[in-house]
Amino acid sequence: MTIDADLLARPFETARDVREARLLAGLDALTRHHRDRCPPYRALLDAMFPASAAAPSTAVADVPFVPVRLFKQMRLSSIDDADVFKVLTSSGTTGQAPSRIVLDREAATLQTRALVATARSFVGPTRLPMVIVDSPTVIRDRASYGARGAGVVGFSTLGRDHLYLLDEEMRADWDALDRFLERHAGTPVLLFGFTFLVWQRLYQQAVADGRRIDLARGILIHGGGWKRLVDEAVSSDDFKRRLRDTFGLTRVHNYYGMIEQIGSVFIECEQGALHIPAFADALVRDPLTLRPLAVGEPGALQVLSLLPRSYPGHSVLTEDVGRDLGDDPCPCGRLGRRIAVEGRFPQAELRGCSDAATARRA
Repeated sequence: MTIDADLLARPFETARDVREARLLAGLDALTRHHRDRCPPYRALLDAMFPASAAAPSTAVADVPFVPVRLFKQMRLSSIDDADVFKVLTSSGTTGQAPSRIVLDREAATLQTRALVATARSFVGPTRLPMVIVDSPTVIRDRASYGARGAGVVGFSTLGRDHLYLLDEEMRADWDALDRFLERHAGTPVLLFGFTFLVWQRLYQQAVADGRRIDLARGILIHGGGWKRLVDEAVSSDDFKRRLRDTFGLTRVHNYYGMIEQIGSVFIECEQGALHIPAFADALVRDPLTLRPLAVGEPGALQVLSLLPRSYPGHSVLTEDVGRDLGDDPCPCGRLGRRIAVEGRFPQAELRGCSDAATARRA
């Protein structure tokens, strides 16, 4: 199977009618692909979507989905064990089974290409000097990454001369950061980290240590871990304001992504909306009836992507609350659907990447 090269190369430039037709054809092909190669997925389709075997879907809303929790309960794979290149695991608190996502080399390469194509719309085409607000220990096991490690590895391809800001004790090395910024004086710098680590280990530690660091030329991409900030009554606007006041950092982009659909990330634009690249899509469903909801109505977020080839993750019903913000051109200039993500449904399992990291150290 091959992905539509134009959708991958131009993630925010494809007209709606062209994008939707190509997406639907690709998603249907993936449904057939995984039905043939993954027996548990075939059993799911036969039980929940019996009509899917007889005819292709007529709309993206008709593409069968996998409830995200199923990835925690069974191994879903469409490749032979000998072809497994890497296993990604979701974060989970003690006693909770993680999702285990299997990738072959082709899938891993494709997902990295898609992530880079998406992010370049926000950070530019040039690889920038990069600060990773994490410890290098997060990617120590090259064969099996958690969600944090997968995020670090994926986004690190956008940068060069990488500095891991945190040591093994998760403390910021300010001297190393000073040397890094001096070495790249006058050059834009890319920063990446999971939201709570940026908040706790960059912002709060800088305030506690009395550090005033000039990051006015920086671009921050961050995601995950909002649950703890909400518990501390820190809103997205407050998060951005504190970073601006402390570091002069004004270009801050949150992103939404999940290990069950790695590579498809929705990045927040200058207008505050999460943008979906052309090789992906999202729907919002009523959590009780599962019917698709209208623009602006909150419900259960379903994410779809042309990337998952090694496992049946091309259509996943999440446990997150989302709102469709429409598919009209955004004032920022990007085409495609925009969404908002507003947390998780009550009693849904805590899965924030950095939430779990800090919980283990508490």
